[in-house]
Amino acid sequence: MGKDYYRTLGLSRGASSDDVRRAYRRQALRFHPDKNKEPGAEERFKEVAEAYDVLSDPKKREIFDKYGEEGLKGGTPSSGPGGVPNGPTFTYTFRGDPHAMFAEFFDGRNPFDTFFVQRNGDDEDEEPFTTFHVGFPRAREAAARRQDPPVLYDLKVSLEEIYSGCTKKMKISHKRLNPDGKTVRSEDKILTIEVKRGWKEGTKITFPKEGDQTPTNIPADVVFVLKDKPHGVFRREGSDIVYPAKISLREALCGCTVHTPTLDGRTIPMVFQDILKPGVKRRIPGEGLPLPRAPEQRGDLVIEFEVRFPDRIPAPARSLLEQILPL
Repeated sequence: MGKDYYRTLGLSRGASSDDVRRAYRRQALRFHPDKNKEPGAEERFKEVAEAYDVLSDPKKREIFDKYGEEGLKGGTPSSGPGGVPNGPTFTYTFRGDPHAMFAEFFDGRNPFDTFFVQRNGDDEDEEPFTTFHVGFPRAREAAARRQDPPVLYDLKVSLEEIYSGCTKKMKISHKRLNPDGKTVRSEDKILTIEVKRGWKEGTKITFPKEGDQTPTNIPADVVFVLKDKPHGVFRREGSDIVYPAKISLREALCGCTVHTPTLDGRTIPMVFQDILKPGVKRRIPGEGLPLPRAPEQRGDLVIEFEVRFPDRIPAPARSLLEQILPL
């Protein structure tokens, strides 16, 4: 049975967004490792962060309400026009840092310092801490916080990887807030990217808030932009791949057989008996790249002819050609 994020936060399914925020605040303070030294508190702290990440996001919450954790994480088609599930697949994996989420929730303040005083009593229905502010600098600081611009990286892939799909593991280094909400530490992280079959160049894969974190900013999104590696044989045009076939002038005029390679290592012999002009193209349907939205279908393999002209023609042949070829 999957996780029940409502139960994790102590909520009913009809809870409002304000109820979700209050419940996260209460449970995060209760299980924070700096306050709670009991075994399992660190794991509960992470579970509370994941529950808040889902229930505070309307799209994730809607999918969770309909399909549960299995549907949320297993891949659920988003709805197209008229509510028909024909849109791109939505999958969820919690990649957040629970300590960073905690620090961001409290606007970089340390809820355990002298400005946060615990109430008497242990009633979990009450807010366990009351905030006392001196002046308004914290409020102005929180209002001034903006998310840093996205950090872009190229993700270079070969045509073979686009043809079959692949997994890329990208290592990044970023700064993370310590639990005190004031100091930072450097941290390496491996981001896993599942490159789907047929993805187009320029496709963007976003990892929210994986940029550097400081007490005064909202971390930037880290964005990988798909780039095609140059290929030794083909070039890409959308979901088609183009094979430049070099033929002689005689083959262009008299016909030829072109042994055409494919991305999966086969060779397709193509016989041409018509006149092939420079730059003319011929298609082999279904031998290109998978279509991004329907990977069971594929684009075409396009043969683009390059005609090699001779550097010189002997005089007897020239006279013969003058007689045979039309003006």
